[in-house]
Amino acid sequence: PLERCFIPMNDRIPPWIRRTLSPVSASSKIFRNTYAKGLHTVCKEARCPNRWECESRGTATFLILGDRCTRNCVFCAVRHGNPVSPHSEEPELVAASIANLRLSHAVVTSVTRDDLPDGGASVFAQTIGAIRKKSPETTIEVLIPDFQGCKDALRMVVEARPEVINHNMETVQRLYPVLRSAASYSRSLELLQRVASAGIIAKSGIMVGVGETREEIIELMSHLARVGCSVLTIGQYLQPSKKHIPVIRYFTVEEFLELKELALEEGLKTVVSGPLVRSSYKSAEMLRELAG
Repeated sequence: PLERCFIPMNDRIPPWIRRTLSPVSASSKIFRNTYAKGLHTVCKEARCPNRWECESRGTATFLILGDRCTRNCVFCAVRHGNPVSPHSEEPELVAASIANLRLSHAVVTSVTRDDLPDGGASVFAQTIGAIRKKSPETTIEVLIPDFQGCKDALRMVVEARPEVINHNMETVQRLYPVLRSAASYSRSLELLQRVASAGIIAKSGIMVGVGETREEIIELMSHLARVGCSVLTIGQYLQPSKKHIPVIRYFTVEEFLELKELALEEGLKTVVSGPLVRSSYKSAEMLRELAG
């Protein structure tokens, strides 16, 4: 069972949490099509452990609405503070970069922008529309914030019809006041339910190793299946810096395989579970698997 393996925090990080660097040429290609154009990637801003692997495959997850988040979640490496106004040309720049990279599947996410009336939903919709025009064969996945529960904001994104709408639950219900104090467990579930009801693939992601129990994880999986969520990613939380909440425990590879089986048993259709799995990790493969 999941409780069998516990690695104290004063031990070294386990050997199965490793990544190799990508070729410089691959990273340079991504840089030329993102940061050199004034764009951002969540791969860099959130210090994703898979950044080098994804860049070696010529792909990255675009981060729109700037690089400053209006929330300050204790687990997230993305910078927070007072953000700047959205760049009017950002949707077109993202679409052009996706076309230049010849991506068959594009993933776009954002910082949370509680300062904007629609939470940035209109920029998501504009970006989806711009990608459709420049790369009509590219499938699109967006990873969105909760828009503070605004139904009209979510409707803008839904009506833009991306293939996948992802919204991360991140953790179990009990830990929301600690890890996601500005978010709401029930509000996030309702968002995913609205996405699924609109006939769009609803996807979510969670991290483990922050103090959750096995029973709480299963309960979360059950809730996701109940609202129609089809896809789930499960990964190990890694502390970005000493300022962030510490890791309580590291899950083994075998435990991640067990979590996948538990999720499938609860009714999720496609599950990717592993120590370094993140929300957009191998998202194209997951979409193909779901399509059968």
